[in-house]
Amino acid sequence: MKKTLLAGFATVILLSPVAVHAQSGDDAGIRALETRFIAAFNAKDLDSIMRAYAPDVFVFDLVPPRQYVGAAAYRADWKTLLDGFEGPISVSISDLVVHRDGDLAYGHSIQHLVGKNKVGGAKTDLTVRVSDVYRRIDGRWKIVLEHVSVPVDLDTGKPDFASKP
Repeated sequence: MKKTLLAGFATVILLSPVAVHAQSGDDAGIRALETRFIAAFNAKDLDSIMRAYAPDVFVFDLVPPRQYVGAAAYRADWKTLLDGFEGPISVSISDLVVHRDGDLAYGHSIQHLVGKNKVGGAKTDLTVRVSDVYRRIDGRWKIVLEHVSVPVDLDTGKPDFASKP
């Protein structure tokens, strides 16, 4: 009995670093997806942006309509956004938090975009909150649900595009 118990403890102790590494590796996979996504966004590379999303993605975005169902609908939204900027844009991500359980994960982050509008040439400086649900599909993490939002002042009805904690 003592040998069995000791063998069990030894197995747990020896495999614990593997379990921790596997989880941090999976979280690293999601963080890598977000890093690739931000690089693609900065490059205005629509095809690379869309590689982050599952074909059946469901999105609540800042702009109408109320929801986008499927990658084709969201791709059209992204194309409109990217086509609205003249020259380069600068996008950054901060405060990324990821929680994972098996092949599902969720995360949230703050994303900041600066660019020059094609129409009128005005500068856009926008900070949004992004919540994502990820699913591992064929060994790769994909975003299956995304919600992009900004706080709104309920007294004035105006969005706070430069929100701070």
